[in-house]
Amino acid sequence: MNFKALENHIKNSNPLDFGTIFSNSIDLFKKVWLQGFVVVLLTFLTIVPFYILIYIPLLIAGVSDPEMFKSEEMPPEILLPMVILMPLVFLGIMTVSLLLNAAFLRICKNNDQNISLSDSYFYYFKKEYILKSLVLSLIMLGLMLLGMLACGLGIFYLVVPISLIPAFLAFEKELSAMEIVKSSFTLGNKNWLVIFGLIIVMGLVAEMGILLCFVGVFFTAMLAKIPVYFMYKDAVGFSSER
Repeated sequence: MNFKALENHIKNSNPLDFGTIFSNSIDLFKKVWLQGFVVVLLTFLTIVPFYILIYIPLLIAGVSDPEMFKSEEMPPEILLPMVILMPLVFLGIMTVSLLLNAAFLRICKNNDQNISLSDSYFYYFKKEYILKSLVLSLIMLGLMLLGMLACGLGIFYLVVPISLIPAFLAFEKELSAMEIVKSSFTLGNKNWLVIFGLIIVMGLVAEMGILLCFVGVFFTAMLAKIPVYFMYKDAVGFSSER
């Protein structure tokens, strides 16, 4: 389905039902909680190198001139590389997170529809998807900056369409990055209140893992991502079913 046809399909779809998506998400979580835990660990392990990059200038400076750190102000030769690196690091983290979230949604689909395929956590780590995810991350970063400029209130609005982007990345291979963003806004605007409510409620439920000595949150964190799969499934559907 091309972009225009997909847009019309979304606009003509039935409104999302909060209760149905909430219930289905809990049921599916019982099947994919372990895969969700693995995704959380992989996300942590893959973004650690990006954080290390930020501190490379400090490490180099510490080795070359230990006296430098006795100054109350950070020297320009350290500050400038860190200012340059931080946006690149943030962009890298967003790109990797998008790809892993897309893979988790694919796993959700396989388990929901009883499709016997391996849980490929790096399924979308291919050139075409990496480049698309990088562009999407740039767009998302720009949108978030605009949202913060609007006294931060814009972030509340943007959290809905941005949360839908991984689903379109995972299941709409033919769409360009910009078309994915536009489709996410179309679906998000049509069901904004329901989606925002699900994001808040499921996020709170997912955080209940903290009660299990804080470690449990690693097992429940991905519960907050599952509703996105059902939002896409109920409003858009898969190409073979349209």
